[in-house]
Amino acid sequence: MNLVIEKPYLPSQRYKRAVTYLLVFLLVVVGLCGYFGFDPRLFITDFHYLAELMGEMTPPNFEVLWRKEKVFSSILQTISMAFLGTLIGGTLAMGLAFLAAGNTSPHPAVRAVVRTGLSIERGIPNLVIILVFLIAVGLGPFAGMLSLVVGTVGVFGKLFADAIEGTDGDPAEAVYAVGATKWQVIQFGIIPQVLPSFIANLFYAFDINLRAAIGLGVFGGAGIGYEIHMAMKLTRYQDGLALIFFTIVLISLFEKVSDYLRRQAIGQDVLK
Repeated sequence: MNLVIEKPYLPSQRYKRAVTYLLVFLLVVVGLCGYFGFDPRLFITDFHYLAELMGEMTPPNFEVLWRKEKVFSSILQTISMAFLGTLIGGTLAMGLAFLAAGNTSPHPAVRAVVRTGLSIERGIPNLVIILVFLIAVGLGPFAGMLSLVVGTVGVFGKLFADAIEGTDGDPAEAVYAVGATKWQVIQFGIIPQVLPSFIANLFYAFDINLRAAIGLGVFGGAGIGYEIHMAMKLTRYQDGLALIFFTIVLISLFEKVSDYLRRQAIGQDVLK
């Protein structure tokens, strides 16, 4: 008679690893809460303040959209900031991208300097940038637009440079083989390859800048974000909720249009 000895069930290595990660995460959370003096129970005990605020904000007062004429001018300011920030910043980003790309830069030193500058610029938060421009040029949409220009250059300059470096080298070599200059090689061998990607990313940049313009308006960059901030500051919570809803609809609409145009630019099927 054969005796079958059953082995005790042992947890798998994957299970042990998951439990270890969870324990480490909990220890880090508890340690941070203790260091900053934060009581996690406040999430439960003070949650009723948020519920009370939501009660004061509802129902949204949509009359503010046509009762207050400044709302539509603020919307135009926000759209203008996003458009100009994308146009100017995207143009500067494309110019710097050709200096930062290894296959189009005139010298390795130039490439290193431009790449370093883009990295530094990309690491500065938008809120810090707008604070600088608010001090320099004062409150208003101009400061918001300048901060969007700087942010667009930093992010999309690197993105465009990577797109240039990723192009196929055969067309450029073919143009160079017939005696073309370096500018002609860039014009006829590289730009046709990256142009659809540039256009598509510019639409994506506008989509991002539109959201950023609303957030910057809260900090003095004007636009619809400033109107939402003032409505909440003056305890006109129902007006603020109506403006928030309208902003969500506006962003969703421009997102659909931007996505459609971006897909058209890169030759893909449009959204159904």
